[in-house]
Amino acid sequence: MVLNVRQRQADAVVRMLHFNSPPGGKPGASGGSDDTYKVLVLDSHTKDILAPLLHVNELRRHGVTLHLMLDADRQPIPDVPAVYFVQPSEAAVARIIQDVQRGLYDAFHLNFSTHIPRPLMEKLAAGVVAGNAAARVARVYDQHNRFLSLEAGLFTLGLPDTYLQLNDPAAQDSQIEAAVSAVVDGLFCVLATLSVVPIIRCPRGGAAEHVAAALDAKLRDALAGRASLFAEGGGAAGLAASLQRPLLCLFDRNFELSVVLQHAWTYKPLVHDVLAMRLNRVSLQDAPLPGQAAGARKAYEVDDADFFWTGHGREQFPKIAEQVEVELGKYKQSIEELNRKTGSHLDPTADPAELMSSNTRNLMSAVSSLPELTEKKRVIDKHTNLATALLGCIKARQLDAYYALEEECISGKADAAAVTAQLQSPAGTPADKLRLALVWLLTCEMVPSEGECQAVEALLQGCGADMAAWSYVKRMRRLNLTGRQGGGAGAGSVSDGLSSFSGAASSQLTTLLGTTFGQGLSSLTKGVKNLLAGEQQAAVTVAVEALMDGRTGPDATDAYAVFDPKGPAGRAQRPPGPFKEALVFMVGGGNYLEAESLSCWASRAQPTPKHIIYGATDLLAGEDFLKQLSSLGYKSGAAAPPQ
Repeated sequence: MVLNVRQRQADAVVRMLHFNSPPGGKPGASGGSDDTYKVLVLDSHTKDILAPLLHVNELRRHGVTLHLMLDADRQPIPDVPAVYFVQPSEAAVARIIQDVQRGLYDAFHLNFSTHIPRPLMEKLAAGVVAGNAAARVARVYDQHNRFLSLEAGLFTLGLPDTYLQLNDPAAQDSQIEAAVSAVVDGLFCVLATLSVVPIIRCPRGGAAEHVAAALDAKLRDALAGRASLFAEGGGAAGLAASLQRPLLCLFDRNFELSVVLQHAWTYKPLVHDVLAMRLNRVSLQDAPLPGQAAGARKAYEVDDADFFWTGHGREQFPKIAEQVEVELGKYKQSIEELNRKTGSHLDPTADPAELMSSNTRNLMSAVSSLPELTEKKRVIDKHTNLATALLGCIKARQLDAYYALEEECISGKADAAAVTAQLQSPAGTPADKLRLALVWLLTCEMVPSEGECQAVEALLQGCGADMAAWSYVKRMRRLNLTGRQGGGAGAGSVSDGLSSFSGAASSQLTTLLGTTFGQGLSSLTKGVKNLLAGEQQAAVTVAVEALMDGRTGPDATDAYAVFDPKGPAGRAQRPPGPFKEALVFMVGGGNYLEAESLSCWASRAQPTPKHIIYGATDLLAGEDFLKQLSSLGYKSGAAAPPQ
């Protein structure tokens, strides 16, 4: 059993679009069939859910002629059924009641992204009955789809401020419980979509254990129900799934803070951190045309359907330029082969009928291959533009130097003098300098002296960095609340140290030779060295390795709580091991760098590779996380509030 969260969620959404019947099946009780045209009504939350899964042309393939927003001013289309996919809320239910009473559509297929509470269900029923419109509501479904699948092994709950909410010293108990409940509901939806009941492990104490306990209780309630969401896979497949239960590893973001702050050097993390990728989409601004003040913005999709993104996303940036040119060379060879086959090479001695037949076959082959070649060229152009934009940011901010020094901090090779020297450099934004300083503060073996901190603080203040984040992390470090320290694997982790890397060296970018495609992208990156010999191993990777292998002992996984929703309540037993599959979830936000570390380890695991799905409350770029740390600095009193 290989878990693919994106495919399973896409299948569930497609089933929903076909009125909760399998595509291609017979019309169900609700009257749906494959050739039925329908309207899709979404809200802002469910629009984000669908964005990485289905494009407009795919929606049309499943009969969706229009997709509209719930809060928009919509006109009646009385002869067409409507599929509603919304988050259960007071406002959504009130608008649905209004639509049903007005008879906007022929039939209403109502789908909620998660379980609709009983009071809202009663309000919906009362409103529909009061409007004498109950016959228009075909069915009501709980879809359990409130999460965002970005890749086969990557998802997020779309909860961007969870770390701030759970660590706010002024937060009320009700606010903490609401934040935990949102995380639990999202994780439950993921497990229901995958139809798995995992064994849960988490460090004792903190938000992760709180979430684990609440999720365990919710899973037990679901398993005790008459129609269990986890009983769909019957027969041999269901039996195999029950015998090969995955592991769910829950971690609090405080387990390791530095990995969310440090700069990246591989392609996917760079695109996310530097180009502000969101929901598999990157928006770049083109150069302005003559007479224009600013160029138009262009959006690029990068997902599992992109062969370059999936094939080269984990490679270091300098190799990306080389791979772009390799793919371009393959494309040119295909075009030349196509031209050769369709060229006119008339042989006067050849049989005219045979010549006509051969030319026809070649022409048909050429026509059939044109869409594939066109798409390949589009992908190559897209990544040429993305890599060129990245290169401009790397050159302007010296991101390679920041990355190399942060890696030296993590491996214990950098000292305060090296950090202050980089902070004195004119290159880099105030946020870049602050991130470097925080990585040094979090990873140095001993708590820095007051003199070292004051020297760093003076340089940060001089460049205009937000000192609230620094003050908050400095207080946490002095109170020993920051997880990993001195290259260790973090609070409650299973091993000390990171894998060491040789050949780490700072590099300066050479002068750009130009940015036109014909000059070759790799020529622009000749001054950008491959800084590391291997991939970084994050602290969470070390912990997950021990948990999946089932290691025991005081220095291994005994400090981790165990929850088994299928076992006796209150009697946690030692989980079986080793595990082949695991879901790793970070409460408080994660990033592509951490996901990449887990994926690289899983693919190389011995004696057989592991399969990992990585998830987080949200995927955070370094500057996003700085904002939350800054807010906590003010709220905790570590920094004086701004005047």
